[in-house]
Amino acid sequence: MNFPAELSYTQDHEWIRMEADGTAVVGITDFAQHELGDIVFVDVSTVGQSLTKGDVFGSVEAVKTVSDLFLPIDGELLELNPAIEKSPELLNSDPYGEGWIIRLKPASADQSDDLMTADAYQELVGA
Repeated sequence: MNFPAELSYTQDHEWIRMEADGTAVVGITDFAQHELGDIVFVDVSTVGQSLTKGDVFGSVEAVKTVSDLFLPIDGELLELNPAIEKSPELLNSDPYGEGWIIRLKPASADQSDDLMTADAYQELVGA
């Protein structure tokens, strides 16, 4: 499994990457997509809303299950990745690249206290 060191991770199996423009990109981890299996649909109806860390911002539907998506930090959801609307399987094939889920505007710059490093996340999932 892949655990890119430049990302931060949550116990709910989302990753977050801060961008140079001050926005953040969020997706699910390689571990999460592997556990879910073949992803067939992504539902995010919260674009344009400001949510709090831990709020459900959408869901991922796989062949056998549906899993909620939890926001890793406070912020306003700016965009749903248009590529996954047409090709939700990108979450399986490229979870850290083309398979990102949302872009958000963080409510503040200092919200990384509960996020994990790649090493800590790897330890959490036992990989």
